[in-house]
Amino acid sequence: MTDEFQNAKRGPVIASDPNKVRITIRLDADIIEHFKRLVHDAGGGNYQTLINEALRAQINDGHEELERRLRKIIREELRKAG
Repeated sequence: MTDEFQNAKRGPVIASDPNKVRITIRLDADIIEHFKRLVHDAGGGNYQTLINEALRAQINDGHEELERRLRKIIREELRKAG
């Protein structure tokens, strides 16, 4: 054995982002394939980053869309009832 790795250290070459948290999550296969396909079609990237962006968009904008849909449904139901 050579001394090439005598001072080597284990772990990633590039430290991970301290704002990121490693988790284990189970998602439907078609969801994963969708995001992988988007990355492939874009010419590269990280499907996990796209999933993160989709979740962030839902948090930031999703409540407004949900509120709009709920208001529409309530108006339709009130019309039917009245």
